[in-house]
Amino acid sequence: MGIISERIEGVIINVTINSTNLKSASYNTETKVLTVYFNNGSIYEYVDFPWDLFTKFRASDSQGKFLNEKVKGKYTFNKLA
Repeated sequence: MGIISERIEGVIINVTINSTNLKSASYNTETKVLTVYFNNGSIYEYVDFPWDLFTKFRASDSQGKFLNEKVKGKYTFNKLA
């Protein structure tokens, strides 16, 4: 499990994730929005997401576990799909 690849496009950092639940994520360094793409097609945006927490998310052994333990229920989110 973990990050397969990372691509930086301007202020957006995109990561592809090897996970049973997560497909990929992107982080906007200006707006501080973390967008998470799930394997089931769901997309969630977490707003006011701190940069330091995104770096810990990327470095985590399991991004899915990190999301469940450190993000869900702690940050405002919008379900996009």
